[in-house]
Amino acid sequence: MHAKLMSGAMLIAVSALLEPASAAPNWQIVAQTLGKSGTEMPGGVYRVGLPRTDLKVSLDGISLKPGFALGGWIAFEPMVNQAMVMGDIVLTQDEVNPVMKKLQEGGIEITAVHNHLLRAEPMTLYMHVFGQGDPVTLATALHAGLALTKTPMENAASGASQSEASTLPIDTAAVDKAIGYKGKVNGGVYQFSIPRAEPVKDNGMDVPAALGSALAINFQSTGGGKAAITGDFVLTAKEVNPVLKAMQDNGIEITALHSHMLDEEPRLFFMHFWANDDAQKLAKGLRAALDKVAVKKS
Repeated sequence: MHAKLMSGAMLIAVSALLEPASAAPNWQIVAQTLGKSGTEMPGGVYRVGLPRTDLKVSLDGISLKPGFALGGWIAFEPMVNQAMVMGDIVLTQDEVNPVMKKLQEGGIEITAVHNHLLRAEPMTLYMHVFGQGDPVTLATALHAGLALTKTPMENAASGASQSEASTLPIDTAAVDKAIGYKGKVNGGVYQFSIPRAEPVKDNGMDVPAALGSALAINFQSTGGGKAAITGDFVLTAKEVNPVLKAMQDNGIEITALHSHMLDEEPRLFFMHFWANDDAQKLAKGLRAALDKVAVKKS
């Protein structure tokens, strides 16, 4: 009888080991550890916005809104009961090396450090990060790095709703038509997120749009029907120069070309851009560039 009881106990223990782990991490605990809450996105990705609302940055006399060019973020993708994390942290020059050292000490990899814009004052730099493992451990390391910056960690009020697009001093319907996709309003900025046609992977994991694999286009009104534009096009090697030419032929300045990840498939390049001109004219120029890219159809 005792042997039978022991055998049963062993079966229960083995059964427990064979049970699947929790399908997703506890994002509430992750948010508490990181020091800021986020939003669960399609695909179960948990994304935390880190806009540098503390910085007053201008370019060619234009004051840049945080959501236009200073919108850092961290995003977690569940891996059973663990997670893969990626992010793009906006930093001042003096913050770069202390943050880099602290993140590396916590097991977070640095995958890129670079500019996105030219002539911006003060200069801002962008640090891309990567990690895999226990999500709370990752959040602890990220919190330690962010604590060395002046990044505001309070949860701000949500951005403007789509119905408020009509209050922007640019014709968003005309911009939508020209680009061929529908944008959305966020903090006074008109934004587009356009996924690539083929899946992107990193370390064997899918990298959905919320983890930074989508093309990003931002419009900020500069008055009189004009707008400043910035963002990044996510490109394969063969797409880089055709897109570059299409941008330049339409008066759009290329401000950076670089990688964001280390082990992605296919290999990708990120092209950042800038212009300040008639919003519809720029939208048509961006459409000409999009025609050179394998993106999902709207």
